[in-house]
Amino acid sequence: MIAFPNAKINIGLNIIARRPDGYHDLETVFYPVKINDVLEVVEADKLSFESDGLDIPGRMEDNLCIKGYHLLRQDHDIPPVKIFLKKNIPIGAGLGGGSADAGFFIKLMNDKFGLELGDDKMEDHARALGADCAFFIRNRPVFAFEKGDEFEPINLDLSAYKIVLVMPDEQVSTAEAYRGVKPAAVRDSLYDQIKMPLTAWRGHIKNDFEGHIFRDHPVIRGVKAELYEHGAVYASMSGSGASVFGIFETAPNLDDMKEHYQVFENV
Repeated sequence: MIAFPNAKINIGLNIIARRPDGYHDLETVFYPVKINDVLEVVEADKLSFESDGLDIPGRMEDNLCIKGYHLLRQDHDIPPVKIFLKKNIPIGAGLGGGSADAGFFIKLMNDKFGLELGDDKMEDHARALGADCAFFIRNRPVFAFEKGDEFEPINLDLSAYKIVLVMPDEQVSTAEAYRGVKPAAVRDSLYDQIKMPLTAWRGHIKNDFEGHIFRDHPVIRGVKAELYEHGAVYASMSGSGASVFGIFETAPNLDDMKEHYQVFENV
């Protein structure tokens, strides 16, 4: 069976407080976008993982799909599988690519082996793999809070706009992003701000990671500035970076940016 895990962008990201468990309380909006990996699962004599496309760092046993298999096997009698992943979603980009693969793997295994897990149970499994993995079970726009793994559905439809995502030749690890952030309580919740007209987002909706990441990675700061120069209504770094998205009323001409960066149009 084959699935096509998609990326997400973060619209706004407020880091509110450090938790006793080492995580952070935050609030953000997750919005799915059309940049996809390809994930295939077939029965096999032994558990294995193969990948193509972008190079995936780390050991095979640390891959979230492998961890997801072992997690499911604790409760279900499932056979060994061969996992094949074609990696297209940029890594270190704040797009949740690894989390998407994990969430879609759980759904794929549920369908393939008739595990009869509902969305709530699949989300519970996904939460054990990573804070935002659970988002990809239902895969719809949400206001995310606590560790980023509790969700409130929101009515947000950007299909009338053109979303462009730009990936510079930079990578920002989650650890680097959190090292430089200073948690602070918010006066106006993103849950309310996201309901404002999109034209008002620029002056109100922010990503707390941008301050120190823009300082340490001026190229990323420059990408955001260029998107506004090309007419974006709203632009922001996604999650912990390094990708930056712009929301446009009409499709922009970004030929000059394509000379220097990887550009995904109309995602």
